[in-house]
Amino acid sequence: MEINEALIEPIVEKILKKAIQKELESFVIKREKEIEKVSILERLIRVEEELKAQRELFAERFEAIDKRFEAIDKRFEVIDKRFEDVNKRFEAINKRFEAIDKRFEAIDKRFEDIIHYMDKRFEDVNNRFEAINKRFEDIIHYMDKRFENVNKRFGDMNRRFTQLTW
Repeated sequence: MEINEALIEPIVEKILKKAIQKELESFVIKREKEIEKVSILERLIRVEEELKAQRELFAERFEAIDKRFEAIDKRFEVIDKRFEDVNKRFEAINKRFEAIDKRFEAIDKRFEDIIHYMDKRFEDVNNRFEAINKRFEDIIHYMDKRFENVNKRFGDMNRRFTQLTW
């Protein structure tokens, strides 16, 4: 049996093509996977580097924000000191007003005492006027009695004159 090379050659060629094709396909797939892995690794590295850069930016921004808040806190401390000074001044003014209120209370008490004293004096004066009025009424009553007596006497004299002349 002689193998004919012409018949074997196409069969071997087909088998080799299939085997080479499979090997090439598996090689290409492996290479693609490796390339993918490399590209995924590169991407991961890029993403990690970008994340690192973002973290650094955020850290810088947070530091800047902290500095700004510290500056604001300092400003508020200055404002708080001003308010404390103003509060001290208002407390001093309040103390002055309290002293003035005490003076007004003393003046009010003095006016009340004076009013009470004046009322008492006016009552005394009114009592004196009432006494004087009573005295005048008594005098008027006394005078009226005397005038009545005088009128009676004149009446008696008139009767006598009329009796004498008749």
